[in-house]
Amino acid sequence: MLQIEENVSLKNFNTFGIEAKARYFVEINHEEDLAELFMDPQWQQIERLVLGGGSNMLLVNDFNGLVIRLNIRGIEHRINHDNVFIEAGAGEVWNELVNYCVDHNFAGMENLSLIPGSVGASPIQNIGAYGVELKDVFESCRAFEIATGQIKTFSNPDCRFGYRESVFKSDLKGQYIITSVKFRLSLTPKLNLSYGAIEQELANRGITQPTIKEVSQVVAAIRVSKLPDPSTIGNSGSFFKNPVISQLQFADIQKQYPQIAHYPAGENQIKLAAGWLIEQCGWKGKVVGHTGTWKNQALVLVNHGDATGKEIYNLSSQIIDSVYTKFGVALEREVNIID
Repeated sequence: MLQIEENVSLKNFNTFGIEAKARYFVEINHEEDLAELFMDPQWQQIERLVLGGGSNMLLVNDFNGLVIRLNIRGIEHRINHDNVFIEAGAGEVWNELVNYCVDHNFAGMENLSLIPGSVGASPIQNIGAYGVELKDVFESCRAFEIATGQIKTFSNPDCRFGYRESVFKSDLKGQYIITSVKFRLSLTPKLNLSYGAIEQELANRGITQPTIKEVSQVVAAIRVSKLPDPSTIGNSGSFFKNPVISQLQFADIQKQYPQIAHYPAGENQIKLAAGWLIEQCGWKGKVVGHTGTWKNQALVLVNHGDATGKEIYNLSSQIIDSVYTKFGVALEREVNIID
């Protein structure tokens, strides 16, 4: 029998450490629990928030609906020639899945090491880092359709992945709850070392022919050097998306700022480093009330102890305005705003 709790604090369920209350709260440990939950029509009609690791959200107010915390666990793998198929429950911690794959020499996820959050949230956001995105290793997912109580399988094309986007954030938002995800990895590594500081860090360590474990360790070390640990200071990792602009607009900006950090992003498109833009506007390490930006990475907003969700949201708005004023580039929040 499911236990529906009332007026539950969400402070320990979001990595920003924001104090907010859920009107109703339930933990889901098995796929079948969702069918039981939604047999009651009141839970179909009420506003819902599905929680995994709570790492990609900002609670601006109390949540006057039902918070569903997914805790479906389990990791299984199957090898077929060179392909490795991994299936993981939505409640598994993302980095624990990456470590499982690296420890078994299953290649493909090593660049995604140390990303906070849960497996179930990974396709929604199409998480990515250091030149690799979730869509590159995604095979399919199982998802519970709230309206019908049916389980549907979504293939890679079904998910319509984009940069930090998927069908679950757009057309199907709020209609499905992902219960497990299947990945396709390989026994033959095709290492992606060209993005960010990976090559430099490998060279610093004297590694010329890295294993996937060494790539994973290097990526983790780079992340730790730049990003704060949510267990010591509240944060949600990268708060903003790296903006993608036209080659034409980039050429204009580069004339004025020759050192601007940038990467190719498809035909006539350039991806800019949001952290660099924010830093140029003087925000890096700045403290504003109870909030601010991280001292080593301006892309990360932090809670210095007692910040409210509104304070952090207001700071993000100030940053967006200042970057637009200076560069004419509109930053987008990567973090989900729960208002």
